[in-house]
Amino acid sequence: MKYLSFVLSVALVGCAAPPPPKCADTPPDQRGDLRRAEGDGAQGDEPAHGGEHDAKGHEHHAAHGKHDHGKHGGPLVHGFDGDPAKWAQRFEGPKRDGWQKPEQVIAKLALKPGMRVADVGAGTGYFTPHLSKAVGASGQVVSVDIEPTMVRYMLDRAEREGHANVAVRLAVPADPLLGKASLDRIIVVDTWHHIPERVAYAEKLMAALRPGGQIHVVDFKPTSDKGPPKKHKLAAAKVAEELQAAGLTVTVDDTTLPEQYIAIGTKPAG
Repeated sequence: MKYLSFVLSVALVGCAAPPPPKCADTPPDQRGDLRRAEGDGAQGDEPAHGGEHDAKGHEHHAAHGKHDHGKHGGPLVHGFDGDPAKWAQRFEGPKRDGWQKPEQVIAKLALKPGMRVADVGAGTGYFTPHLSKAVGASGQVVSVDIEPTMVRYMLDRAEREGHANVAVRLAVPADPLLGKASLDRIIVVDTWHHIPERVAYAEKLMAALRPGGQIHVVDFKPTSDKGPPKKHKLAAAKVAEELQAAGLTVTVDDTTLPEQYIAIGTKPAG
C-alpha cells in the first residue's frame, strides 16, 4: 500500500533513553526507524514537508495543484524541500505571531502543570516553547512530525532552548501511534486540511485521549487570504462534523483568531 504523504501525525521513533529532550518511548512493535524513513521510501514516494511552512500566508502550497485529493479527505502534499532552520527563520517570529496568536491558542487549551499534550504536525516546533511552559516540569509535550529532518531539528531545538519536558517523535502517515488514554490534550495546527482520512484519524486521536481530554484543531477560515488555496480550505462546520463522527463533542471558536477557527473536540468523561 502506498502511503499518502501529508504533514502531521505521530509515529514513534525508537531510540535510546538519553536525558530529555528525547525520543519518546513506545512499545517495540510500534517503533519507527528514522534511517529507514529517510532512505527507502517505505513511507511514501515523497517525503512530507514540515508542519510550519504550510501555514505562512501566500507561500502556502504553491504545489497544491500538482497533487490529487485523497478519496475521503485532504490533498497529497508536496515534498519538504529545504533546511528546517531556514524555514523557522523565514516563518517564525512577529509576523506569524500577529495572526497565529500562540498565547491565545495556548490559553484555549486550558493546560495545567502536570498535563501531557501532543502537538501533531509540529514542524519546526513553533508552539513548543509555549506548550512546555504551560505544562511545567511535571508535564510533558510530545512534538511530532513525519519529516525526519524536522524531527531532528526539533530535538536540537528542545535541547538548545532547554525544554527538558519535551519528547520528539517521528510520524508515520495514517496512524498517530499514540498510547491509549495517554494524553490530556492534542493540538493540530495548520495541518487538518492535509489529512486524507480525517474521521479515521480523529478516532485514533480520540483513543489517545484520557476521559475528558480534548483535541484542538486550528485551521484556516475559507475567507482567509492566508493558508492554502481556497479549494483546499475546510469550513469549521466540516471539521466539527468529522470530529463528531469520531465520537467527540464539538464546539467551534471562530472569534479568537483573525484568520482561523479552533474546533474543539472533547472526549466523554465516562
